[in-house]
Amino acid sequence: MKYSRESSEAVLCGMGEDIDLDLSDDNGDLNELGASFPPLESPPVHFATENNTIVTSQTGSTALVPCVINNIGDGMVSWIRRKDYHLLTVGLTTYSSDDRFQAIHLQHSEDWTLQIKFVQQRDAGLYECQVSSHPPTSIFIQLNVVEARAEIQGPSEKYLKPGSGLRLQCNVLQSTEAPSYIFWYHNNRMINYDVDRGINVTTDLTEKTSTLTITNAATRHSGNYSCVPSNAQPASTYVHILNGENPAAMQHGGRGLSWLQCSPSSWLLIFSVLIIWC
Repeated sequence: MKYSRESSEAVLCGMGEDIDLDLSDDNGDLNELGASFPPLESPPVHFATENNTIVTSQTGSTALVPCVINNIGDGMVSWIRRKDYHLLTVGLTTYSSDDRFQAIHLQHSEDWTLQIKFVQQRDAGLYECQVSSHPPTSIFIQLNVVEARAEIQGPSEKYLKPGSGLRLQCNVLQSTEAPSYIFWYHNNRMINYDVDRGINVTTDLTEKTSTLTITNAATRHSGNYSCVPSNAQPASTYVHILNGENPAAMQHGGRGLSWLQCSPSSWLLIFSVLIIWC
């Protein structure tokens, strides 16, 4: 009896045996049951960090310039300072001679943050985070650097009578992070803990404020008071505790004597005029 190839395959399948059938023809080409699939394409690189993001840091702090990248694949991340096109880092290697710059990246993470230690005003500007894809793709981050400073509310000079209450409030302005301390000085003495001298200081580091109070001011409390945060420029005010003097007269007298604070060249000009006049 003569069997066709199709009938033989049907019989074998009906026997329920696990048999590997050769479905190729004599030339090795796939028959009508074969299939071919196109290679899978990698998803494109995507920046999770928004382009033209603005980062603000204060002088002396550590600036963190973010760059989160999805689907980086085999791409390499570089950081470039745009104002002079200086290559800062490639991967985790720092190419700048300034070791304050470093790329921060944890294994298997998508975060390639640029860290700048002890940031300075000259570090402000535009930074490029670039991925070596085909073609290369980038985003730009603007770094602003501010100078934090303390401010004591009210005039730079204050006048009180003995027995009056004194309250000085200091705020830390333009600070991107809380100070670790805020110290008060009376002349050259730190007075945060001088409760026995009638001085009370309350500080809220989270709110970046500190308040000095004296409930019963005496002449010994006269002098210069300075607010000195750990991470900002200090501020000062002068307190006069009057003992019968007239504050208006003292202020007028101070302004009236200000002409004595002349520069040497001004004094020379004054004496020259007097000599010619005489």
